[in-house]
Amino acid sequence: MKNLQMIILALFFAQVTFAQRKTADLLIKSATIIDIKTGKLIPKQSIAIKDGVITAVFKDQQLSGYTASQTLDATGKFLMPGLWDNHMHFGGGTQLIEENKNLLPLYLAYGITTIRDAAADISPSVLQWRDEIANGKLQGPTIFTSGPKLEGYNSSWIGDIEVGNTKEILDALDSLKKMKVDFVKITDNTLSPPLFLESIRLARAAGFKVSAHIPNALSMEQIAGAGLTSVEHLGYALKAASGQEKEISKAVAEGRLKGKAFNQKVMDTFDETAALATYKNMAKHGMYLTPTLSLSYILAYFEKDNHKNDDYLKYIGKGLQQTYVGRVKRIEQDNSEAIEFRHLLFEKTVKTLPLLQKAGVKIMAGTDAGYLNSYTYPGIGLHKELELMVKYGLTPLQALQASVINSPSYFNKKEYGSLQKGKKADILLLDENPLQNISATQKIYAVVAKGTVLDRTILDHMLESVKSKNEE
Repeated sequence: MKNLQMIILALFFAQVTFAQRKTADLLIKSATIIDIKTGKLIPKQSIAIKDGVITAVFKDQQLSGYTASQTLDATGKFLMPGLWDNHMHFGGGTQLIEENKNLLPLYLAYGITTIRDAAADISPSVLQWRDEIANGKLQGPTIFTSGPKLEGYNSSWIGDIEVGNTKEILDALDSLKKMKVDFVKITDNTLSPPLFLESIRLARAAGFKVSAHIPNALSMEQIAGAGLTSVEHLGYALKAASGQEKEISKAVAEGRLKGKAFNQKVMDTFDETAALATYKNMAKHGMYLTPTLSLSYILAYFEKDNHKNDDYLKYIGKGLQQTYVGRVKRIEQDNSEAIEFRHLLFEKTVKTLPLLQKAGVKIMAGTDAGYLNSYTYPGIGLHKELELMVKYGLTPLQALQASVINSPSYFNKKEYGSLQKGKKADILLLDENPLQNISATQKIYAVVAKGTVLDRTILDHMLESVKSKNEE
């Protein structure tokens, strides 16, 4: 009788204990978490995830307090937030919509759980994908998009919004607000410098973050003063590093300096002291910069590798590959003198990268991948970008911060950037430590996207599916 009572009591306490266990959709156990903010490694950690959000991070010894429908053993693995590609492009015309849509699984397959589309000419489709992904109706990375960018009359860009006066700028911003874009992109192909500055001011007044190319007729000081939030491409930092930047801007505005002579002038007048002063002013104004080293590197050294036999091309649709041709044909016409010049220009430009970091400018990792930008690939391209950032002066930790901390910071998205309670469950599981070797970001064991596990088998199937669609 006594033994029976003890058994009943034990069963009772077991039921109570089970009832007290916290429930989760997914448990990741026995991982080493990388704190990307500090570079600290935290071993023997477990993560509970529910409804796409991290609900707890705790030591393995506390696992008995949780129950989940799925458990992922991460013993020997390194965990970090999912990567962000903070500069890519959808586009190429409505005939390439499906080829663009096929890029979505490429990003997830390479651990990139968020992308920033820095202007598209198929914006209705991109906005639809953005919303469907957010609502769980479509699998893909979280998308932030500018929609169509602002430009001047008769620009060379397809699908932009052309403006020529204040009213047209305001009307354009109203249309972008109705589209519910995430930020505004402005370029300077035909937009005059005064209207360029006014566009920035009006967009900021309307509550938008503003990303832009920069007219060579304007100084970085003028751009910062107007309120630009992010500079796209590192080349603009080289002119800003000149000890004669204002004089150069004036010469450009008056038509006295252009082309190769302009590039030679900014190289010849590079001044580290002037650069740091300008960059510190950028940091003071809260400006970000996305270097997009990949395309510049590919074009600078195109004679050494023309990328036409890249195995990755099997994942890129034939129509998108065709958009590469124009840029390739131009670069292939370069003689030995032009080749040497583009080498010099690239190597001088990348000297600005560690200076920007030193001055406190927040650097964002982005590739410029997508249509037009030859052999800068969606997916693997970001890993190549991180390698280049390290090659040219950043530490592996700083490169990772550029992707997973600075990128969400740009949008004030505090639910990203670390593996902590309350953060989005976008997680990259790696076989090796990327702090020791940045190329380890490519050693992907699994990806968790919005709380859903994509293991190696699933990721490989996603890649194979994209390849098959391109072969149809």
